[in-house]
Amino acid sequence: MKFIVDAQLPRILQVRLNDLGHDAIHVKDLPRSGDTSDSEITALADAEDRVVVTKDSDFRHAHETGGHPERLLYVTLGNLRNRDLLAHVSAHHAAIIAAFDEADFIELGARGLTLHPRR
Repeated sequence: MKFIVDAQLPRILQVRLNDLGHDAIHVKDLPRSGDTSDSEITALADAEDRVVVTKDSDFRHAHETGGHPERLLYVTLGNLRNRDLLAHVSAHHAAIIAAFDEADFIELGARGLTLHPRR
C-alpha cells in the first residue's frame, strides 16, 4: 500500500510504514516541503493511489464533502510521544490495511479503528 504522511505527523511514521513493507513518503520530502498545500497533497495522493495519513481535520472535511482525498487515515490519538504513535500504528497495522478493502476513510483513535463507509 502507498501512503503520504502529512507534515504535522513525524517523519518516523513514514519510516515505520516503509519498514512494514509499504511505499510511504512524507510531505516534508516534497519540493515545497511543509508549504505544500492540502490541495497539492490531495492531488498527489489521488494521482499516485496513496492514502493520506493526517491529524488535520481539513482533510476529513474535504473527504466527507467532496470525496478527496480518495483514501484517508485520520489519526485522532491526540498529542502523544512518537514511540506511542508508532506502537498504535504497529498494533493496528494489519487491521488498517484490511480496513481499506471495506472503507476509504478510517480513523485511528485510542479505542482502535473506526471505518467510515465508502461514498
